[in-house]
Amino acid sequence: MKSTVVVDVDPAVTIRPAAATDVPSVIALDEEVTGLAKPDYWQDLFERYGARRRDQRFFLVAERHRRIEGFVIGEIRAWEFGSPPCGWIFAIQVRPGARLKGAGTQLFNAICDRFRRAGIANIRTMLARDNTLILSFFRSQGMMAGPFIQLEMPLTMAAPEGSMRGSPARQT
Repeated sequence: MKSTVVVDVDPAVTIRPAAATDVPSVIALDEEVTGLAKPDYWQDLFERYGARRRDQRFFLVAERHRRIEGFVIGEIRAWEFGSPPCGWIFAIQVRPGARLKGAGTQLFNAICDRFRRAGIANIRTMLARDNTLILSFFRSQGMMAGPFIQLEMPLTMAAPEGSMRGSPARQT
């Protein structure tokens, strides 16, 4: 059974699609939170998710008194590893001073509404195990562990004896 957290909606917060003029604010917000400046990354994301295929890709911002307080980015993905089409949220951020005031929930609800309007029934995300802040946020929205397990391997790792890894690909 889904547990719902009731959060007051801040009437001064507007959720809207990101515009090119919002990218510098998104860059600054991300740098404030992560300590890393990634302007090329965010410009590329805007071009891919904010400017094209807006029926399946979503880049939304939370604006309060003409200041960007947060953003969320997601898209519809289909048939990866046999999964029917679903919504993926791969970035969400709220300015630290604006947290716990409903902007994150408003962003989450807005992207979920867009996924629903596109005929999507489920959403997914992936996050670092030690990111308890964002894990707590997603859990408070009703998200829980899904049916997939994420695996990874460093490409610098030596290939096990007898492995085909590292061998030249056979031409057929």
